[in-house]
Amino acid sequence: MSLSGFLKFVEIQTKVASVIPFILGTLYSLYRYETFNFQNFITMFISLITFDMATTAINNYCDYRKANVDYEVENPIISHGIGNTTAVFIIFALVIIAVAFGIKLTLNTNIVVLLIGLISFAAGILYTFGPIPISRMPLGEVFSGIFMGLIITFLAIYIHIYDENILTLAYQNSILKININIFEVFYIFLVSIPAIGGIANIMLANNICDVETDIINKRFTLPYYIGRKSALNLFKFLYYIGYVDIAVLVILGILPITSLLVLATLLPVNKNIKLFCENPSKSKTFVLAVKNFVIINVANALLIGIMVAIKYL
Repeated sequence: MSLSGFLKFVEIQTKVASVIPFILGTLYSLYRYETFNFQNFITMFISLITFDMATTAINNYCDYRKANVDYEVENPIISHGIGNTTAVFIIFALVIIAVAFGIKLTLNTNIVVLLIGLISFAAGILYTFGPIPISRMPLGEVFSGIFMGLIITFLAIYIHIYDENILTLAYQNSILKININIFEVFYIFLVSIPAIGGIANIMLANNICDVETDIINKRFTLPYYIGRKSALNLFKFLYYIGYVDIAVLVILGILPITSLLVLATLLPVNKNIKLFCENPSKSKTFVLAVKNFVIINVANALLIGIMVAIKYL
């Protein structure tokens, strides 16, 4: 198997959806809490990227096993001649690496990381594997948005501040104690909203484009249930709520006033929304959902990063 075949099998270009929330969380930790743990940063990144690749590989493998003949040619296992044994080996190798570094991260931090990691691993596997994968249900947008937009951002922050009592668990004398700094956790949720909406929209755009093909392959996603028109309206709303959220965070003093410059990205994002809604196409306009996610969240992260640089300089 060639390197290009491997990269296509794990769809390396889609990893931006997990890396950007990771970077956003890291920069937010530096800006708000003024703390950074390099070892935890590297450890989480390796676990995150390998598990993301593994879930994508599992998805392609399951699609290959279940798809109709006419649809199979689009699968990288077919188009790049990846053998069945090789595909399974890659999946297991990636999962083992992800688990190993996940355990290391837990040892470096605390049990909260372990519990969130276990839930995330389970969601990632169930998203593409099992008798009724989440990706074949009208829940894909919710799960992808929450687990990639919120959970990744939260963990990317938490690994640096795990000892500052933002969220702690303690079990003693048959009593489980949970301590949560409600305001700080809520602020992290608000910071994650543009990423949640952007990632959910990547999944939603994909499902809008593939709705007819998905029905043939017995994938009944959200657009199948709510209809294309409602799905496109939801597509627009998820972007706009992200802009409102950033403005609210600036008003609350959680983000710097310079973050309002993210609102300038509304012009290219609106243009991309219009082009996609006029012609939802996997080959022609789906990429606009990815571009919008990158435009909004990279701008957001970059502006926070600039303020971090100013703080430390």
